[in-house]
Amino acid sequence: MEEDKVVSSQAIKSRYLGEDNTQKTLNELLVYHNTNMVNVLKSGTMKNYYTTERYLHKFLKQKLKTKDVYLKQLNYRFIIDFEQYLRNYKNSKKQLMLSNNGVMKHLERFKKIINLGIKLEWITKNPFNQFQLKFEKYDRQYLTERELQLIEDTSFNNDRLERVKDCFLFSCYTGLSYIDVRELTSNQIAKGIDNNHWIFTKREKTNETVKVPILPQAMDIINKYKGDSQNRSGKPLLPLSSNQKTNSYLKEIAMEIGIHKNITFHVARHTFATTVMLSNGVPIETVSKLLGHTKLSTTQIYARVVESKISEDIQNLLIRFKTKKQHSLTMK
Repeated sequence: MEEDKVVSSQAIKSRYLGEDNTQKTLNELLVYHNTNMVNVLKSGTMKNYYTTERYLHKFLKQKLKTKDVYLKQLNYRFIIDFEQYLRNYKNSKKQLMLSNNGVMKHLERFKKIINLGIKLEWITKNPFNQFQLKFEKYDRQYLTERELQLIEDTSFNNDRLERVKDCFLFSCYTGLSYIDVRELTSNQIAKGIDNNHWIFTKREKTNETVKVPILPQAMDIINKYKGDSQNRSGKPLLPLSSNQKTNSYLKEIAMEIGIHKNITFHVARHTFATTVMLSNGVPIETVSKLLGHTKLSTTQIYARVVESKISEDIQNLLIRFKTKKQHSLTMK
């Protein structure tokens, strides 16, 4: 009665047998999250959550010597112990598996799961209250104008490398991600407001609408594969392999033409933002729209103002100063 619960013979029996414990466990929360989010989040995102869950299970088994804990047992100590476990986790070859940002991404996902538990009122006190996620900033790789030109000017006798090169260049001139290039069909290309060809699509990752004018370099690649026998309505426009194979082939391409950078398909998106757009004076607000970002701050991570652009802007400033000075002397 003190607990405001219904008093019945069944309730008394359950209490006596210890079957009426309503305390939820960490495993119950993980199962609830993954079951309910599988149709909400993208498969790639869910894959990351499953990985975080596996690390949590290993931590419970190896460090706490248990298979599960009650949610009320989660505290700040649990979080920092889990953090240290991730930082020191080694594979079968005794190699450390996770960088600082890799550790932080797992903790970020765990924090989101805990926040779900709080909303469900399964957790009363947030164990992450005193914990701060600390990501390290690093420069994203992109190709310079010279490197981009080098790839464009190189032809490969190997059809496999030639196809990957073309798909990569297409991304460099459209800003589309791997999955968006892979699923691009002729149905998504139409005449735009300027009567030129545009790509009208939705980003697979965010479902955000993207409208991209097709630059001549990208149109040449589309035309190159127009005669493909598989290029029928609703079929992919470009012959793109799996993400893993594509990145492996790109490393071959970089090695063969002497580019000493770790090139992945995602580098094309950074190249589009930095080398193709910003370096040629396209405003960051426009670049943000073309990339399909909902926030300008996301674009700022991708796109840096390169040194040549800074130099060009300063030269223009000096010319303005000089013009003003000459105008001032003329007036006198």
